[in-house]
Amino acid sequence: MLRYPRHVPASAVVVMGASGSGKSTIGRLLADRLACDFVDADDLHPDANKAKMHAGIPLTDEDRSPWLHLVGRAIATEVDAGREVVVACSALKRAYRDILRSAAPGVEFLYLDGSRELLAQRLSARSGHFMSPTLLDSQLATLEPLQSDELGIVVGIADNPASMVDAAVAALQTFDED
Repeated sequence: MLRYPRHVPASAVVVMGASGSGKSTIGRLLADRLACDFVDADDLHPDANKAKMHAGIPLTDEDRSPWLHLVGRAIATEVDAGREVVVACSALKRAYRDILRSAAPGVEFLYLDGSRELLAQRLSARSGHFMSPTLLDSQLATLEPLQSDELGIVVGIADNPASMVDAAVAALQTFDED
């Protein structure tokens, strides 16, 4: 597990990872546990992005940039209002996380890490989501795991959601003790 000390009090946690990792589920559970607001970045995607992903067309950086800035503004709005927030957002590349950090310095990342096989299994069992399961390999090719200088933790996705949230809360609490 990656763990880096805070320089400012955390008020935002971004639950990141590939499609099927459980970002929305874990994000909602974590927000409930921390008694804070929850934002699902999928809800902020423009219709054009959702249509591309539904059709199995990977988004480009140009597609993602306005969306990521919108997600960053949503985080900053919560933080500026004095509210803590958990955000579910793929944040696959360091550059994407940098956009979010520029809007909300001190944001922490919770990277949900899992094997391609487990992610594919979860995606095949999911229905009603705009993200096509055929995009998994594209997402994994794009994914840049947290780097040593990024504030964040890694939690494996093989456990049940409650255990994953327990692990995340324990790791986030160790940040508070530093």
